[in-house]
Amino acid sequence: MDDLLQSIGALYDPTRLKILAFLDRYGPACVCDLESAFQMAQPRLSRHLKILREAGYLCVNREGRRAYYDISQNLEEFGNAALNEIRTHITDLPEAHSEGVVHRCGVSR
Repeated sequence: MDDLLQSIGALYDPTRLKILAFLDRYGPACVCDLESAFQMAQPRLSRHLKILREAGYLCVNREGRRAYYDISQNLEEFGNAALNEIRTHITDLPEAHSEGVVHRCGVSR
Protein backbone atom coordinates (compact mmCIF):
# COMPACT_ATOMS: atom_id res chain seq x y z
CA MET A 1 0.00 0.00 0.00
CA ASP A 2 2.86 2.41 0.81
CA ASP A 3 4.40 1.83 -2.65
CA LEU A 4 1.11 2.70 -4.33
CA LEU A 5 0.73 5.88 -2.28
CA GLN A 6 4.32 6.87 -3.08
CA SER A 7 3.69 6.24 -6.77
CA ILE A 8 0.50 8.29 -6.77
CA GLY A 9 2.09 11.06 -4.71
CA ALA A 10 4.99 11.37 -7.16
CA LEU A 11 2.50 12.14 -9.94
CA TYR A 12 0.70 14.84 -7.97
CA ASP A 13 2.79 17.67 -9.39
CA PRO A 14 2.56 19.24 -12.87
CA THR A 15 6.34 19.68 -13.12
CA ARG A 16 6.99 16.00 -12.43
CA LEU A 17 4.40 15.02 -15.04
CA LYS A 18 6.19 17.23 -17.57
CA ILE A 19 9.58 15.75 -16.66
CA LEU A 20 8.20 12.25 -17.28
CA ALA A 21 6.63 13.33 -20.58
CA PHE A 22 9.87 15.03 -21.66
CA LEU A 23 12.03 11.98 -20.93
CA ASP A 24 9.46 9.71 -22.54
CA ARG A 25 9.49 11.81 -25.71
CA TYR A 26 13.20 12.67 -25.99
CA GLY A 27 14.96 9.87 -24.11
CA PRO A 28 17.70 10.07 -21.47
CA ALA A 29 18.90 13.50 -20.40
CA CYS A 30 21.49 14.75 -17.96
CA VAL A 31 20.53 17.06 -15.13
CA CYS A 32 22.14 20.10 -16.78
CA ASP A 33 20.00 19.56 -19.90
CA LEU A 34 16.84 19.26 -17.83
CA GLU A 35 17.79 22.43 -15.93
CA SER A 36 18.10 24.26 -19.22
CA ALA A 37 14.94 22.82 -20.78
CA PHE A 38 12.76 23.48 -17.72
CA GLN A 39 14.45 26.77 -16.70
CA MET A 40 14.74 25.38 -13.20
CA ALA A 41 17.41 25.67 -10.51
CA GLN A 42 19.36 22.47 -9.88
CA PRO A 43 18.24 21.93 -6.25
CA ARG A 44 14.56 22.15 -7.17
CA LEU A 45 14.99 19.90 -10.22
CA SER A 46 16.99 17.37 -8.21
CA ARG A 47 14.18 17.19 -5.66
CA HIS A 48 11.65 16.37 -8.41
CA LEU A 49 13.99 13.78 -9.93
CA LYS A 50 14.57 12.16 -6.54
CA ILE A 51 10.83 11.82 -5.91
CA LEU A 52 10.28 10.27 -9.35
CA ARG A 53 13.25 7.92 -8.92
CA GLU A 54 12.20 6.78 -5.45
CA ALA A 55 8.68 6.10 -6.76
CA GLY A 56 10.18 3.86 -9.46
CA TYR A 57 9.43 6.03 -12.50
CA LEU A 58 13.04 6.94 -13.32
CA CYS A 59 16.38 5.22 -13.49
CA VAL A 60 19.69 7.04 -13.32
CA ASN A 61 22.91 6.19 -15.10
CA ARG A 62 25.99 7.93 -13.77
CA GLU A 63 28.87 8.62 -16.13
CA GLY A 64 31.66 10.38 -14.30
CA ARG A 65 30.18 13.46 -12.69
CA ARG A 66 27.10 13.40 -14.92
CA ALA A 67 23.80 11.75 -14.03
CA TYR A 68 21.51 10.77 -16.90
CA TYR A 69 17.85 10.19 -16.14
CA ASP A 70 15.46 8.06 -18.16
CA ILE A 71 12.10 6.34 -17.78
CA SER A 72 12.49 3.09 -15.86
CA GLN A 73 12.06 -0.08 -17.90
CA ASN A 74 10.72 -1.81 -14.75
CA LEU A 75 7.47 0.09 -14.27
CA GLU A 76 4.63 -1.77 -12.59
CA GLU A 77 1.20 -1.95 -14.23
CA PHE A 78 0.08 1.27 -12.53
CA GLY A 79 3.23 3.10 -13.66
CA ASN A 80 2.77 1.99 -17.27
CA ALA A 81 -0.87 3.06 -17.23
CA ALA A 82 0.11 6.43 -15.73
CA LEU A 83 2.79 6.93 -18.38
CA ASN A 84 0.27 6.18 -21.12
CA GLU A 85 -2.07 8.83 -19.69
CA ILE A 86 0.81 11.30 -19.42
CA ARG A 87 1.66 10.69 -23.11
CA THR A 88 -1.93 11.50 -24.03
CA HIS A 89 -2.49 14.57 -21.87
CA ILE A 90 0.87 16.31 -21.36
CA THR A 91 1.76 17.96 -24.65
CA ASP A 92 3.09 21.37 -23.57
CA LEU A 93 6.78 20.48 -23.21
CA PRO A 94 10.03 22.45 -23.41
CA GLU A 95 11.88 22.30 -26.72
CA ALA A 96 14.63 19.78 -27.37
CA HIS A 97 16.90 19.23 -30.34
CA SER A 98 15.18 17.18 -33.06
CA GLU A 99 17.57 14.27 -32.52
CA GLY A 100 17.15 14.34 -28.77
CA VAL A 101 18.13 16.70 -26.04
CA VAL A 102 20.78 19.28 -26.81
CA HIS A 103 23.45 18.47 -24.24
CA ARG A 104 24.34 21.76 -22.61
CA CYS A 105 26.96 20.06 -20.46
CA GLY A 106 29.01 19.21 -23.56
CA VAL A 107 28.71 15.43 -23.40
CA SER A 108 27.59 13.80 -26.61
CA ARG A 109 25.14 10.89 -26.32
